[in-house]
Amino acid sequence: MTDTAELLCETDAAGIARITLNRPQARNALTFGMYQGLIDHCAAIEAEPAIKVLVIAGAGPKAFAAGTDIAQFRSFSTAEDAIGYERFMDRVLGGLERLRVPTIAAIAGACTGGGAAIAAACDLRVATQDAKFGFPIARTLGNCLSLSNLKRLSNLIGPARVKDMIFTARLFGAQEALGVGLVGEVVADAEALSTRATELATLLAGHAPLTLRATKEGLRRLAAEDEPEGERPGDDLIRLCYTSADFREGMEAFLGKRPPNWTGR
Repeated sequence: MTDTAELLCETDAAGIARITLNRPQARNALTFGMYQGLIDHCAAIEAEPAIKVLVIAGAGPKAFAAGTDIAQFRSFSTAEDAIGYERFMDRVLGGLERLRVPTIAAIAGACTGGGAAIAAACDLRVATQDAKFGFPIARTLGNCLSLSNLKRLSNLIGPARVKDMIFTARLFGAQEALGVGLVGEVVADAEALSTRATELATLLAGHAPLTLRATKEGLRRLAAEDEPEGERPGDDLIRLCYTSADFREGMEAFLGKRPPNWTGR
């Protein structure tokens, strides 16, 4: 695996692969190129039998990833741009879910939007005490989650808590996230997070790989419904939000650092 400036990848002698989201100056907000890099690196890991586990982390202590870089959406002009984006995200997150090796999200600081979606698609999640989780789109962009993302979150924390998270646009703190099952462990700080993620990865790397693979894939199959080709359930909701004046207003307000003026259109 090769590094890019915004996505750092390495594999150690124990077969532990690490991907670091490397835009600390932007709280590791993800560009479309970084998402594509995740797809490519998952494909490379799938083809490398020596790799036994993957750890994903954000650079620096302030954020795992603060969602998709909002400026990426400025080029959107049609409903198909929105549908294409959500299909692209299905490839990113589906690639993590289908990966033959266990995945661990090591979460420090902000874990929101696309970053929270990546964490939710991982098998195990460990967070620092100051971690914050959520999808604050109801007060920022005015877009929506795809049905696959809603289902993934609902499987983790239940539909009532998904509504609480999205309707209130609030962020869950680490202890609340632990209490509802969004994360499995909470540690003191970024240094402890790195240590614990390595300990956990080392543990998994020493276990029977086919047992882990079959368990992961079996649970995925139980939860999944095959996505049909062409039009999918929920595409109308994606069009409704992403083609709205509110979405354009939310994006420009966010980038302009001002409150949005919602109109419901």
